[in-house]
This record gives sequence, C-alpha cells and structure tokens, in this order.
Amino acid sequence: MTRDEFDKFCRALPKTTNVVQWGGASVWKIGGKIFAVANNWGPGDGVKFSFKCSDMSYDLLRQQKGIIPAPYLARAKWVQVEKPKALSDRDLKAYIETAYRLVAKKLTKAIKAELGLEL
Repeated sequence: MTRDEFDKFCRALPKTTNVVQWGGASVWKIGGKIFAVANNWGPGDGVKFSFKCSDMSYDLLRQQKGIIPAPYLARAKWVQVEKPKALSDRDLKAYIETAYRLVAKKLTKAIKAELGLEL
C-alpha cells in the first residue's frame, strides 16, 4: 500500500480528520484521537504504517516478521508495519478499520453524539 492509498482509505472512514505532523507523518484521527499513522521515519526505504490494535492482535502481530511494537505507542497496543510485504493490503486495511473502531468506541458519549457516530 502506498501512502496515497493509505490516506484515501482512511479518508473514506466516517468523520475522520487528517493532519501532517511529526516530521511529515500522515496522522489520522477520529474525534481528535489517533487511530493510524503513515511515516517515512527511521532506517530503510518506504512508508511505515502504525495503528492501534486489540490486545490479541498486538500479541500476534508483534511476533510477525516485518512488524514491531510502534515506537512511543507500544504501551497503548500499537504496532508498526516496517516491511511492505509484512501484511497484504487487504489485511492492512482490515487492521486500520479495526483501529478506527477501537478508538471510536472509547470516545465520550458527547463526542460520539457530536460526530453522529453509532458504534
């Protein structure tokens, strides 16, 4: 998946916002809370994708080659996909959509109502 494809996919999720920060990272949010990031930091070429995971997915994904606990966010169960072939585009999209839902579910009732989210 390219960064443009990542941005297009995240943009299609309801009520998301995007900001470019932290040295050019594409940061995607729902209700002001981050659910996914694309960046070109660190060694190696290409884009790296980070996203929030369920506890079980975090435990499984961090054992997979090409995926590491996300720097600065691992304590909150985030992973970083460092190698382009570590996940298929289909699987990456599914994990990003799950990240979106995990974060959206934890929003306050007021923010959910303001956004018109029904989860």
